[in-house]
Amino acid sequence: MMQREAYSEILNRVNALLSEGREITVAIDGNSGSGKSTLSSLLGNIYDCNIFHMDDFFLQPGQRTEDRMKEVGGNVDYVRFKTQVLDKLKKDTEFEYQIYDCSALRLTDYVVVFPKKLNIVEGVYSMHPTLYNAYDFKIFLQADEEIQRCRILQRSGEYMLHRFLNEWIPLESKYFSEMNIAKKCDLVLTSLG
Repeated sequence: MMQREAYSEILNRVNALLSEGREITVAIDGNSGSGKSTLSSLLGNIYDCNIFHMDDFFLQPGQRTEDRMKEVGGNVDYVRFKTQVLDKLKKDTEFEYQIYDCSALRLTDYVVVFPKKLNIVEGVYSMHPTLYNAYDFKIFLQADEEIQRCRILQRSGEYMLHRFLNEWIPLESKYFSEMNIAKKCDLVLTSLG
């Protein structure tokens, strides 16, 4: 659960940015199980906004070369996200993008996006250096290992917990550490159990 004071601070900052009368984009990055999707959903219940999920932009199988997977933050298709979403948000016009389905291992559904004053990008790698400058407000959520393990187990099961622990969490930890992601954010919050 998010601390009440922190939640109020997020709302105050978003409201202040919206009061400027321009389109704003908020990034919510952080480790797996820290509450990024929950926070974006809560904001979506308050504001008329677009919400984009970095999980929809993981690399397709043909893109997962050895060199690319060695690249810090390289397991997300940040180029496709920038060109298909962030660059188009600036044009203030309707557009569409295609989501990557991790279980089907391919691009699937199209999402139609209508211009809105508030756009939220949630997910690990949303603060990749190629995307960083697109955001007006940057939030980093963190959860300790115990909370993280419990949440991943509850939502994804034992098999996926092992995949997270052995594959994805080490990659995201390297990204957070080597790119100093939390230090580049406007607000860093610790998620409570």
